[in-house]
Amino acid sequence: MNLDYSFLNWGVVQSFVAKGFWFSIQLTLVAMIGGIVLGTLLAMMRLSSHRWLSAPAAFYVDTLRSIPLVMVILWFFLLIPKLLGPLGGQMSAFITFTLFEATYYSEIMRAGIQSVSKGQVNAGYALGMNYAQTMKLVVLPQAFRNMLPVLLTQTIILFQDTSLVYAVGEYDLLKGFEVAGKNFNRPVETYLVAAVVYFVICFGLSQLVRQLQKKIAIIR
Repeated sequence: MNLDYSFLNWGVVQSFVAKGFWFSIQLTLVAMIGGIVLGTLLAMMRLSSHRWLSAPAAFYVDTLRSIPLVMVILWFFLLIPKLLGPLGGQMSAFITFTLFEATYYSEIMRAGIQSVSKGQVNAGYALGMNYAQTMKLVVLPQAFRNMLPVLLTQTIILFQDTSLVYAVGEYDLLKGFEVAGKNFNRPVETYLVAAVVYFVICFGLSQLVRQLQKKIAIIR
């Protein structure tokens, strides 16, 4: 049997896959940074004693976490242009993933904030700090350290989820392999290679997270 493996050469990788890989990395980084920032604000709102802050945050988080991501992607892709004008698939994906992932990061951050002992908070107040200063200087640094492995694990899941942008026709890593498979008429082989690439990236990152978790456990 004569098989053509030309789809595995570097030219194909560079012309089809690298473009999609770069967009997947961009989307992951933007959604991670934006999601952590927004998620931290949502976590602080949910922990607030003021109902007018905690109730909207809880509704937002619980609602989005109850809806499949691909459905949210489609909703934002179809609704945002009608509300804000045309944004394009990429900008729509950046906004959607940031808003969606913020709900998961918020729950992680909420657990991290609650893991900091009340004594630390009281010590901040005893030094004359207000609520904002105590959160910024005492609570959040410890919460980030405690939750860093979980935050990174969620980011690995986020990278895997970037493949869902196919729903709005964007060119991500999986789309690059799909296009290469169609051009060389080798869809099965390219999907297998794609699975191996995703596995290597995600497994490698998960091993790094595991090592980080051990270091943090030693510090504790």
